Amino acid sequence: MDLISSLSIATSGLNAIESELSVTSQNVSNSGTAGYVSETATISSDVPGGLRNGVRIGATQLSINQALQSALYGQNAQVASYSTMSNSLAAVSAVQGSTSSDSGSTNTLSDDLGNVQNALTELTANPLDSASQSTVISNAQSLTTAIHTLATTYASQRQTAQDNVASTVSSVNSDLTQIGVLSKQIMNLKAIGSDTADLENQRLGIMSDLSSQLSVTFSTTANGDMIVRTADGTELPTRPDQIGGNDSSETLPSSTWPLSTSDATVTSDMYYAAGNAGSTIPGIMLAGTDVTAHLTGGTLGANVTLRDDTYPQMQAQLDSFSYTLINRFNNAGLSLFTNSTDATGTTVPQSSNPTQETPNGIVGLSSAIGVSRIYADTPSLLTTTTNGTTGATTTGDTTIITNVLSQAFGTGSNDVSQSAGLAAPSSGLGPDGSQSTGYNGNQGLLALATTLTSAQGATISTASDNLTSATSVQTTLQTSVSNVSGVNVDDEMSKVVALQNAYTANAKVVSAVQNMFTALLDAIN
Repeated sequence: MDLISSLSIATSGLNAIESELSVTSQNVSNSGTAGYVSETATISSDVPGGLRNGVRIGATQLSINQALQSALYGQNAQVASYSTMSNSLAAVSAVQGSTSSDSGSTNTLSDDLGNVQNALTELTANPLDSASQSTVISNAQSLTTAIHTLATTYASQRQTAQDNVASTVSSVNSDLTQIGVLSKQIMNLKAIGSDTADLENQRLGIMSDLSSQLSVTFSTTANGDMIVRTADGTELPTRPDQIGGNDSSETLPSSTWPLSTSDATVTSDMYYAAGNAGSTIPGIMLAGTDVTAHLTGGTLGANVTLRDDTYPQMQAQLDSFSYTLINRFNNAGLSLFTNSTDATGTTVPQSSNPTQETPNGIVGLSSAIGVSRIYADTPSLLTTTTNGTTGATTTGDTTIITNVLSQAFGTGSNDVSQSAGLAAPSSGLGPDGSQSTGYNGNQGLLALATTLTSAQGATISTASDNLTSATSVQTTLQTSVSNVSGVNVDDEMSKVVALQNAYTANAKVVSAVQNMFTALLDAIN
């Protein structure tokens, strides 16, 4: 081997080692970066025409298993979704109490309703006692306050979900278009044969962030572009050219493209339904098409579910209970509860229409229900009756109170059945008629209150349990991905030692060749 060949081999070795040290340094410095994939320098023998000419530096490779990576992205979306739901529903859990026998709770609807029943029972024994009369009113007001608190919590959390939908759409847009910008740079570099590993790693990091906001998958094309799709296969463009547009039409990255939606102040009579003219909550649009139903999983999908399904159902359950409470007390002859009163204290008639806003229907009734001013102002009327013929009044009469205890709180078919007009509305509820309570309305008031709390408690518990399970699977997948794609700092540092030794060896060859050249020149001179 001549000196020129030896120098070429040693020099190429030094260049290769420099490249490997650079990649190793990149790995170590990003070992704690979420979504970072370990890079590997590609070194191959350079043997032109069968002659050894050292080594050649190839494109840096990413240590990635796409199937594992996609599985992790899907699990990220599940964990983020359950986490969002669990965190939101915690606000409901905090105000609803518990039906568990060992919880020690005294804050459930059935507890407050039971207090009203107990106060009425006490009043039958002391019908002229003003303190007993006031206790009935006080406990009834506590019950309506508890109903208002629940209704307010549903409304507040639903509005928060709507606000989060709008903000998450902006964040999803930013991630998508950042991917688009990086993909354009990657394609340009690949076209001229330049290394793109660092840009590809940045792109994967953004995909990791996007996967927590929405269930997405990705694929890469031969020219280096990345195609992003939702879980059901709907393509989400990252640049206008991916959908036949001109990239110059948008300034990328962007928080307002490709998806769009609007802010909205959500009220109890509002709902979202794609293609429904009565829908007053804005959908999420892509190129003029409503794609809300395709955007599942992650924080975005969870907030859409909370806004359109979870809290509307909870409100429908509470509205149904509120209507039944008013209806059954009225049927027993005591209009203690009402939806509203005018300035004179006259009760406004309550319609049973399940899809209209109160008082024309029961939508939003749980926010309006209260204790009649007639009884609140004069509690003694609870045990006062008036003869319809003579107009004479009788004080201390417990007839109506007894009827309430036996009928309004009754559980017989005549007290709870649909045929008697006393069953709690259980289907066709909500402003669009799509909601149902999920349980039988032919129950006594106390049973209805307990069932409502149990049903909502089950929703809360399911979200929490799902989060625990999904997090466990996510941890397992993260470990598997880390074993394939993660950075092992100890291994990287071992590489550094080996590369330093190799660098020293190649440097000695260069030095030896230089000395030989010097000796040869001296000999010639």
